[in-house]
Formats: sequence, C-alpha cells, structure tokens
Amino acid sequence: MATTERHLPTCYRHPDRETGLSCSECGRPICTECMTPAPVGLRCPEHAGNRRGPRVAGRQLVLPQTRIGGTEALVTKALIAINVGIYLITAVQGQGLNAPGGTLFEKFALFGGPTQFVIGGPVYGGVAGGDWWRLITAAFLHASIIHIGFNMLALWWIGAPVENYLGRTRYLGLYFVSGLAGSAGALVATPHSVTVGASGAIFGILGAMLIIEWQATGRLGGNAMTLIVLNLVIGFAFNGAGGNISIGGHIGGLIGGILSTLAFARWGKGHAAYGRLGLAGTAGLVLVAAASVAIAYWKVRGLA
Repeated sequence: MATTERHLPTCYRHPDRETGLSCSECGRPICTECMTPAPVGLRCPEHAGNRRGPRVAGRQLVLPQTRIGGTEALVTKALIAINVGIYLITAVQGQGLNAPGGTLFEKFALFGGPTQFVIGGPVYGGVAGGDWWRLITAAFLHASIIHIGFNMLALWWIGAPVENYLGRTRYLGLYFVSGLAGSAGALVATPHSVTVGASGAIFGILGAMLIIEWQATGRLGGNAMTLIVLNLVIGFAFNGAGGNISIGGHIGGLIGGILSTLAFARWGKGHAAYGRLGLAGTAGLVLVAAASVAIAYWKVRGLA
C-alpha cells in the first residue's frame, strides 16, 4: 500500500518550522515561539496586543505572574473569598479557628451515608440518603487553618494563570466539574469517611495545566506533570505516615480536570482556549459532571 507523506504548514515568520498552530484572529500558522495564548485563543505577534497569557520559552510552558489588583483572575479571587468566608463561619460555629464545625459541616460535608459519627455527634443524610449537594459543597469546607491555607495558596498560584488562559467561563466550569469528580473519587476510595476541601478542584486545575502545556509544547513531561507527581507522592507519603489526605479525591479531580480541558479542545481537534465555550465544550462538561454524579451514586447505593 502506498503512503503519502503529509506536511504541516510552516510558521509565517519562520518558514523553516512546521507547526499545527494558527492565530485565532487571522488564521496564519505560527510556531510556539511566535504564539501568545489569550483567553480567546492563540494570537500571532501582530494580534497579541497587550493581553499576554502563558508563553513558551524553549520547550517549557511559562505561566505569567498575575497581578493582585485589577480584574485579572476575578473568578479565582472570588473562589478564595468564598472559601475563606465559609471557613470563618464554620470556625464560629465550631470550636475556633483551628477546629471548625457546626451546622455547615453537618449539612455540607461529603460522606456516603446514611449516618456518620463525627466530633459533636452523628451526621444524618449523606449522599446515599439523597444529599446530592454534598458532592460540591464539601469543596468549600476545610478542616483546619493549615488545610485552607495550603489549598488557597495553591489555588492562587496555579488557578490564576489557568483562569487567564482559559477565560472565566471555562475556568469556572472546570472548577466545579473537577470538584464533583473529586467527590466521586473520594467516595470510591473511602465512602464511609467524612471528606472536605478544595483539593479535588485544585487537582482538576493541575490536570488542565497538563493539557495546556501538552498543547503548547507537544510534551507531557513538563512543569505540570512535575507538580502532579510531586503532590501525589506527598499525599501517599503523608497518608502512609498516618495522615488524613483523600487520595481518591485528588485523583478523581485530576481526571475530571483533564477530561474537561480535552472537551474544551474538542477532544484534541482544537485548542483549549479557542473562541467561545461552544456546544462541544458545554456537552463535555455536562458529560463529565453527570458521570461523576453517577459514579458517586453507584458507589453509595448500597449504603442507604
């Protein structure tokens, strides 16, 4: 059988470099050195303007520093504010800043159900009892100052540049769907344990970083993969030393983030940051969210 060799177009500024990337404004092919990712897609130097997103230096994705002021990373700032606000409420309802609890924990913490005994008495309901909202509300609860401190610091460091890259709508969808996937993973691993924290959603953002870096550089073994492996190793090591980290939640959130970002990219046919969210991206988010809820209920169906 005869084969025909296919050649990629070449960068309009570097004719010796083949590329599969193009400017979302003018459509001209651009190489990784010339591209400027923006919330509306990759831009060539002429159309990049002043709104620069992540750039590629050599073969690694370099995420920009995000200013604290202004409207950049607005969703990330709002999520951090909501998490901190809820933590303060649970601290008042519980036993102080380092021992949160109370009504919000009883109604919003994640566990399979139908009854779970925690500090202060039994918690009734659970996902098996129909408390479906726990799958997402648990992502806004934290168990201690250290817990919320590390999570919010990670959310700012990695969430802000990813939000600037994907845009607010995609990023918000990514966060909530990853949170659902994280809850599903936590229930699969430990259905009888009480689980709280934004770690599942944050690992989803790491999963998005992995796909973004892969699309920008053509390789998976870069900064994002290093962060993912490092955090998973720390989680396993900490649990082995008697810690209380939800490995299932981390892995579930990571998978949810990867799948959501692939959906934004039309499953490899486009780029995660191109244009509007579109039907394919919306359908992909709904599919991942629905699958997460289905897996969670499948796991707890025998607990009611």
